[in-house]
Amino acid sequence: MIEVENLTKRFGGKVVLKGISFTVHDGEIYGLLGPNGSGKSTTMRILAGIIPSSDGKVVINGINVAERPMDVKRITGYIPETPLLYESLTPMEFFSLVGSIRGIPKGELEGRVERLVSAFGIGEYIGELIGTLSFGTRQKVSIIAGLLHDPEVLIFDEAINGLDPKSARIMKELLNGFKEEGKSIAFSTHVLAIAEAVCDRIGIIYNGELIAEGTPDELKSFAHEENLEDVFLKLTQSQEEVSSLVRALREAF
Repeated sequence: MIEVENLTKRFGGKVVLKGISFTVHDGEIYGLLGPNGSGKSTTMRILAGIIPSSDGKVVINGINVAERPMDVKRITGYIPETPLLYESLTPMEFFSLVGSIRGIPKGELEGRVERLVSAFGIGEYIGELIGTLSFGTRQKVSIIAGLLHDPEVLIFDEAINGLDPKSARIMKELLNGFKEEGKSIAFSTHVLAIAEAVCDRIGIIYNGELIAEGTPDELKSFAHEENLEDVFLKLTQSQEEVSSLVRALREAF
């Protein structure tokens, strides 16, 4: 379980998160949606213990992230939007490094690598230098590395960006499998169709504040809209702006 209470983050004089609170239950996929600059990635990095909060509290499976960040890292899998990899290593060398750091027995590591590499279809690149791989393939390497230790809690920050349709589908199936295993999953994305398809509940963050929360159906009912895209645009006050831009483009042609 992930418990976020009155989470605040300041960078200098700028307040990026303004006291947001939410809970991700065991066996639940919680989607965090918001425009660029709304605070999604900052929230995910705080949950993963990458950066500290300025105020508030995050507790993951009973562990206070601020007090015991290394313990939190042992039980979480964090996959960022931009892959953080050693480009001078091959994927196999990188997976071996991750396995060594995580203390994964060699036999278990080999089995997990084989299954995940096969699922994401990167077998032909396993011996190539990471620095020579496409963004999408590097992202698959990053996802596999984040799953190797079979984490109890998963934190995906725009992790589907750059994936081809087949791999995105595999990722959705994996998420549903993790959910069935009782894992807590925090998931941010710009792809609203994916959020609507996989998330049990969704929080919409805007200007550092959580402005709406509920199941996709609850949010659509609340906003009197038929799809999540229109809900998002309406609640983030973007709907009229988008309509104006579309009208201007049509007039230009």
